Amino acid sequence: MLQKTTFPIDRVRVPVKRAKTLDPAKVAQLAESILEEGQLTPIRVRADGENFVLVEGLHRLEALKALGEETIEGYLTQARLH
Repeated sequence: MLQKTTFPIDRVRVPVKRAKTLDPAKVAQLAESILEEGQLTPIRVRADGENFVLVEGLHRLEALKALGEETIEGYLTQARLH
């Protein structure tokens, strides 16, 4: 079972391919929701040396960045082997 952890936002890298799907309107809407209710859904990241690569949760990550937060809750997952 995955355990929720807090990650430093500045150590989470967003892959270029995933960053292209960013919707600024969705980020603004999520930021508002996070202000009212907090972060409800954790993101998913995988380890990349001392940093992390975003697997899921681009809009949540960007919303928290926009709010000036320094950390984000998430799950550390393992990279899938093909």
